[in-house]
Amino acid sequence: MDPFLTLLHSFSSSLSDTELSSLKFLCRGKIGKRKLESVQNGGELFIILFEQQLIASDKVSFLEGLLESIKREDLVSQLKQFVEEREANAPDDQLDVHEKPFEVICENVGRDWKMLMRKLGISEVKMDRIVAANPFNLREQLVQSLREWQKWKGKDAKVTDLIKALRGCNLNLVADRVEQ
Repeated sequence: MDPFLTLLHSFSSSLSDTELSSLKFLCRGKIGKRKLESVQNGGELFIILFEQQLIASDKVSFLEGLLESIKREDLVSQLKQFVEEREANAPDDQLDVHEKPFEVICENVGRDWKMLMRKLGISEVKMDRIVAANPFNLREQLVQSLREWQKWKGKDAKVTDLIKALRGCNLNLVADRVEQ
């Protein structure tokens, strides 16, 4: 079970009707009136915020601001504790899309990107879909395929796996740059 969703569920359970009304009012600039009127509990509101990418397990500032606005410091401290624990438990070797290895690979791999993706275990069908979505943008094809690999692997997406795959494709110079 997703720890962030569990946290949101506990927040939802502890909100009074008045607090929920206040949260809905504060979200008027981000969520349409019709959608807000249908919200019956905190969970439904959090789902909408989640779907609109206003909140996520690694993006909590908007939620924190909402909770501070309704004077729920207890929930703010729970949220901060969640963020601290998540950061403390995050493995150092786990890959982030915005990290340097992706940049280095995108700048240096070029037309050999499909060979690299095959080494990483991405299917031909997925690669074809990525090419069809970005027919004239080689860099975007590579970025999207790396994101697909990362999504597929989840917490098991490691920099060491990328380096091993690069070396397996005889892209040793790129692998050396990623290691740096």
